[in-house]
Parts: sequence; C-alpha cells; structure tokens
Amino acid sequence: MNIPDVNLLDLERKPVNLKSFEGKKTVIAFFPGAFTGGCTEELCNFQSDIKEFDGLGVQIVGIAVDSPFALTGWAEANDITFPLLSDYKRECMKLFDVEFDGLAGMEGYKSSNRAVFIADESGAITYKWVAENPGVLPDFAEIKNNL
Repeated sequence: MNIPDVNLLDLERKPVNLKSFEGKKTVIAFFPGAFTGGCTEELCNFQSDIKEFDGLGVQIVGIAVDSPFALTGWAEANDITFPLLSDYKRECMKLFDVEFDGLAGMEGYKSSNRAVFIADESGAITYKWVAENPGVLPDFAEIKNNL
C-alpha cells in the first residue's frame, strides 16, 4: 500500500493532498476525536518528541474526522505544532481501513479507530498498527524502532 491520493482539510480549511508528504518519512496517526483523553495523550506524546522526529527527518501528521475548527482549538490547547488534518468526509479512514463505528457508545457515529502508519520517502507504507479498540494507545518505542 502507498499513501493514497486523497485531499483533507488543514486547520485553515485549505485542501492538503496526503501524497504531498511524500519525500520524507511520515508517521500518519489516525485518532478518534479531539478533546478526548486518549487522543490528547497520544498526540501530546508525539509532540513531546517532535525535535527527535525532526532530527530524523520524520514528519508527523494527525488525522481525525473532527472539523478544522475543533482541531484548531485542540491544537492550540495542547501546543500541537505538526499538521492536523480533517477527514470530515470520512474518505481517508476508509482508504486506510480504520473506520470505527460507535465511539464512546454513540451508535451510528463513524470516526477512525486509533491507528499509526509509517510511510517511507517514496510513499510506501512500511508499518501499520491498528488498535484493538480506540482506547488502546500505540507503543511509541515500537513506532520509533520502525522508522
């Protein structure tokens, strides 16, 4: 699998094609929802190591179905500096096969499951981790070991 040709919205509601991250290693972190405990812990963990990732030439990208407005507020509240992209059309999560139904018991609400993919410089997916359920956090050391 390669990074798919799909447009998402950035925090300024401008389209960003996921393929635009080709050219450097990229960690693509799907998370179920902004302003939730597990997602805040996960993305803050990536943020706390951002200098290490930058030093390795690795781009971190977070993707959720939340609106750019919610993602902006959440990024500001948590000092997230890497790109957060809105999959509000719920296309990207389907392409990566990480769709989750019923987050927090909200039957019919579709979000992404928690998942992490690593793409190499050519855009090929070289690592895939999908949580058993959205409450499970990834093994951050394992992610770094697979860069």
